[in-house]
Amino acid sequence: MTRPISDFRPAAADLALVVIDIQEKMAAAMPEKTLAQVVRNTNILLASAHEFEMPVLVTEQYRRGLGPTLPALNLAGVNSLVEKMSFSCCGEPAFVEALKTTGRRSALLCGMETHVCVLQTALDLLEDGWQVFVAADAVCSRSKLNWKLSLETMRQAGVVITPTETIVFQLLGVAGDERFKRLSRLVK
Repeated sequence: MTRPISDFRPAAADLALVVIDIQEKMAAAMPEKTLAQVVRNTNILLASAHEFEMPVLVTEQYRRGLGPTLPALNLAGVNSLVEKMSFSCCGEPAFVEALKTTGRRSALLCGMETHVCVLQTALDLLEDGWQVFVAADAVCSRSKLNWKLSLETMRQAGVVITPTETIVFQLLGVAGDERFKRLSRLVK
């Protein structure tokens, strides 16, 4: 059965951005170029969330062991910062409550690691009836194979996997306005 095209287009009015576990000690274990790409693209998604007034939720896995969220991320305007012990964000009641209070039913995920926390969160959200998007170039794992296979698994489950730039331009829809000018500068 073919899914409606609307399932593949994020709607800003129904979308929440979830930044998963981009923390100091976890980041130190990532390939340097990959980490730089994830930080850059996550900041683009954060700027887009700000432009479109989308709620932003940030999680930290076992902060005492893995450290705080990277200071390179622009977290101004974050709605909720949740510390968790479960790999899936949905295993943390505070996260589930924060997400429910957004009133949204679509989630855009970015963060690390793709094959653990991002994957488990995406699958749990799908199971709970959410429309889930993952920015493929704003997630990472220590191993490229783990990253790749996890994206394939999520796609098979029904997650929309797409690059950051595609998400930004889908949210924009048109060129020429001030919002377009601000965001298009970031993706160049």
